[in-house]
Formats: sequence, C-alpha cells, structure tokens
Amino acid sequence: MTLQQAIQSAIEIFASDEHLRESARRDAESLLLHTLGISRATMLSYPARELGEEELGRYRELIKRRVAHEPMQYITGTQEFYGFPFRVTPAVLIPRPETEHLVEAVLERVPHDRRLHIVDVGTGSGAIAIALALHLPRAEVFALDLSPAALEVAQQNAVTLDASGRVRFAVSDLLDSLAAQRKVEYWDAIISNPPYVPASDAALMHPQVRDYEPASALFAGGDGLDVYRRLIPRAREALRFGGLLALEIGFGQQRAISELLSGWQGISFVDDLQGIPRVALARK
Repeated sequence: MTLQQAIQSAIEIFASDEHLRESARRDAESLLLHTLGISRATMLSYPARELGEEELGRYRELIKRRVAHEPMQYITGTQEFYGFPFRVTPAVLIPRPETEHLVEAVLERVPHDRRLHIVDVGTGSGAIAIALALHLPRAEVFALDLSPAALEVAQQNAVTLDASGRVRFAVSDLLDSLAAQRKVEYWDAIISNPPYVPASDAALMHPQVRDYEPASALFAGGDGLDVYRRLIPRAREALRFGGLLALEIGFGQQRAISELLSGWQGISFVDDLQGIPRVALARK
C-alpha cells in the first residue's frame, strides 16, 4: 500500500464517524507523519512510496485509537501552545488556542523590566506558567496543581523548553501550598485556567474530551463556578495591592464572574476569536 492509498483509506474510515468527519484528512495525514517520522513535504513528494508491513501495522493501530475518539494530542504526545511544543498525556488537559488569550492578556498587563512573582493555579501541562516564564525573563513563576501526575508532565516540559530554572512546581489545592511560604500581599499576578464546565454539560461534549481528558480539569460543580468561588477570595488575600488576577472563563459565565469579583478594581474581559468573553481580569 502506498502513502497516498493509506491516507485515503484512513480518510474514508474517519469520514464515516460524525465526530471525526470534519478533521478526517488532517488526522489521517498527521497520524501517518507520526508513524513514519517524516515531514509533510516528504509525504507530498513521495505519494507512491510503499509502506512496509510493520509501518502499516503501526499506522493501523493509531487509526484504531483515533476511531475510539482518543484525542490526536494524546496519540502523538504533543500539542503546540503559544509557539512552543508541549508534551501532553491523559494526566493533563490539552492546551487550547483559547488559553493563549489568557497568556497574551497577562503579558500585556505586567511589566517586563522588573522582577515579578507569578502563580499559575492548576498548571496541568505547565503551558501557561512556562509560556509566561519564557516571555518574562525576570519573573519567578510558581506552578501549582493538585495532581502529582500532571506536575510530572509539567516539569518535563519545563526541562525540554529550558525553563526549569525559572518555574517552581508544587502539589497544591489552589494556593494552599504557598500559604506558609509567602506573606500576604506578595504576589504580582495570579493566573488560572481552572475547571469551569458545569457537570450537566458532560453529555453534550465531544467524546474525545469527555471520555479522555481528566474530569478534574474540566468540571466544577453544577454551574461550573465552584473553583472560582474558592479561588477569587484566596487570590485577593495573596496578591499585593494592585496585583493582577487573570482567569479563563467559560461560555455564558461573564455575569457570574463579574459578581464574584465585586470589590475588585479594573474588572475587564477579553473575547476570544468567536467573540466569546474568555478571559476575566481584575486588580486588587
């Protein structure tokens, strides 16, 4: 079977699934590139190249995993975020383009020419913390997560991306692990992309999200606001005067978040590319 034939066969398989139809060609090509370890240019230049039996077997195994709705990022083990390649496993939420708006908003609102102390709450793969550290060379970033398995992935990403000397990691329920280490009114910025999906929305989600990504990083009670209710008042205690709180939020949550931020200053929201309020910003 040639490369072209193998790709076409995979496209037909994926196209028969309503959840995979839209990305059928992209997934078929990406899985083949991952199987063979070649570039897209090479694939396009040699469409008549024959696949060996071992190569074809490995490709078919990856196709089976995708047909079972396993996310492409878990199959290939990587996801690009803010221009950097991050390793991802089922222990962490897959970084999404929407979260890049959160990083961008923080970088636009903190000084780049002085020492900063920043906390990333619920760091997962470490994408936010590491991206900030790489763009803020004078910042000290603490990356916190309740999951030791997630922190292991994040630490590996920090090493790979040469940020391990500037990001510290700790197992923590929200800000708890820092309470004994730092005084009140210390932190310049607290950032978080917390779980914010209402539990009742699970049935409506794409199976590759619902069935594979960690539920603890997705769902937050009946209305999706449980973590915000705990984090916002704790962040107010920990931030220095004028410190920045930056949160990713879910669809339809702007009003509720505004109410939870009552008493904060400079409350604003940043829309994503679909015009949905995606980032909440406020200062102590």
